[in-house]
Amino acid sequence: MPDSIFLLPDHIANQIAAGEVIQRPASAVKELLENAVDSGATDIKLILLDAGKALVQVIDNGSGMTDTDARMSFERHATSKIRNIDDLFHIRTMGFRGEALASIAAVAQVELKTKRADQDAGTYIEVENSEVKKQEPVAMPNGTNIAMKNLFFNVPARRNFLKSNAAETRHIVDEFTRVALAHPHILFTMTINGQQMFHLEAGSLKQRIVQLLGNQYNAKLVTVKEETDYMNITGFVGKPDTARKTRGDQYFFVNNRFIKSPYLHHAVMNAFQELLPADSFPLYVLFIDLDPARVDVNVHPTKQEIKFEDEKLIYAFVQAAIKHALAQFSVTPTLDFDLDASIQQLPSIQQPFTERKQDAISSTPIFRGFTQKNQAHFIEKSDKSELRHWKDFYTVDSGELKVESVGKAESPVKKETGFDTDEVEVFQLLLQYIVVPSAAGYILIHQQAAHERVIYEKLKSAGKDKPMATQRTMFPVTLELTPADTAIMEEIRQDLELLGYLVEPFGKNSYVIQGTPADTEPGNEKHVVDILLDQYKHFSNDLKFSKREILIRSLARQQAVKTGVRLTEREMKQLVNDLFACETPNAGPDGSPTYLEFKKEQLDRMFNR
Repeated sequence: MPDSIFLLPDHIANQIAAGEVIQRPASAVKELLENAVDSGATDIKLILLDAGKALVQVIDNGSGMTDTDARMSFERHATSKIRNIDDLFHIRTMGFRGEALASIAAVAQVELKTKRADQDAGTYIEVENSEVKKQEPVAMPNGTNIAMKNLFFNVPARRNFLKSNAAETRHIVDEFTRVALAHPHILFTMTINGQQMFHLEAGSLKQRIVQLLGNQYNAKLVTVKEETDYMNITGFVGKPDTARKTRGDQYFFVNNRFIKSPYLHHAVMNAFQELLPADSFPLYVLFIDLDPARVDVNVHPTKQEIKFEDEKLIYAFVQAAIKHALAQFSVTPTLDFDLDASIQQLPSIQQPFTERKQDAISSTPIFRGFTQKNQAHFIEKSDKSELRHWKDFYTVDSGELKVESVGKAESPVKKETGFDTDEVEVFQLLLQYIVVPSAAGYILIHQQAAHERVIYEKLKSAGKDKPMATQRTMFPVTLELTPADTAIMEEIRQDLELLGYLVEPFGKNSYVIQGTPADTEPGNEKHVVDILLDQYKHFSNDLKFSKREILIRSLARQQAVKTGVRLTEREMKQLVNDLFACETPNAGPDGSPTYLEFKKEQLDRMFNR
């Protein structure tokens, strides 16, 4: 038999290797920006065309390269950072693998101009499909100017997997933000299709955070700074009132390199444990500095996953540093034990609290209001009370159900339960569940999951056939977004319009909400869109969802009646009828059950009957 094993040609091997490093335009942006930072540049410009598919160009005023170094930089495994294996464990620079430019040149057309300060002229090199096409002298300022054109021009299958321009731009903004946060002393600019998206003057870390993440954090940042012989941690965390319902503005840097670490994220969340609801996420931008020998950064092609020598120690240190910072800036609750001496002389302190007094006080409505659940707003029944119908004066809160008129037609739930909801009593349990009697026992409905399913199917059907009816707002609301959120808005604006939200551009990073769905209450437009953007960031990491699906799920979650909201009997019956009129009544949009059925036989077994 003939031999079947042979060596791949260099250009094919390079393309395969490039797949590990360059997955999309944002990958090239990351590599080129990190190389510019390593060159000692103080001014770095990023220029993009067609979301980086047509052009990614990085211009810096760094140290530049000699003729030979410029040519060598496109060879695989070419690096200026490592001379022996020990160097791999003492790395403090960004790009060290020696594969960035070689990988880019394998899947794009590259033009490089570079010049050192001690040279009269620079070097110009053209590379295509890993092959140098041209090398000649060029007049240019000190530094490096590298342009990557037509990404994946020679691998069309890879190019077809790229997302929309808005989606690819958002990935680029993410990478740009990480590099810019790590180096606030450098001037960064970013231009897309001739329009400048970022202009970040060199300054402090706090100034850079506000520039990138929004002015709302300007007075809401708490300084974190702890130093030990083993490691240092510096940076900022947001005060609890800046926390959001979805993950977004959380950044960890180890030796100035951005990393993803669920383990350390858990340490931060533990530090905030008593200050935030379980479903809220705080802002943090934290820098850990330690001996490079104690951390391995070479465990993943993107270098975003690392291994620590002692993970438990790092975890404890991060958690303690944040707790200390929050306490130091009076964010955590504190007790004052230095009581005024005169207080100790009050009769209520001096006299004993007898059992008789305890019984008398515990029977009062005031005591019950403070000690029993769901009693804070309880009003005792009284025939003479003028407040018997006080609830009737209040309209349904925006978080509650919007009730349609309930006709006398047969309820869609009758087939499932054996009863018509108009003929039986339903009641609310723990301000979270609805109990519906059935012929065989009873059905327990989760009110929020059920309402999410109802709203989800309504939005889903509206998006299929024709756009939802939009009502023009009497007083249009202006949105000031960060550049990152602007990229998201451009990605979802058309789909929002199909769902009834009319959002129009109004200058750089600004939009005006001109209309909302006809069946929503006015006055809450900005809050709705803010949460939509926040939830979209969370959902968009899951590639199985389309843009419209993400938006519909986000809106359903946002508009659904929440746990803890008291419903009237009429609202409960309407929700039950609407739920069983759905195509998939037994599960919410996220797959969680909307109701559970308890049959008499099952209940009897539970009581050994």
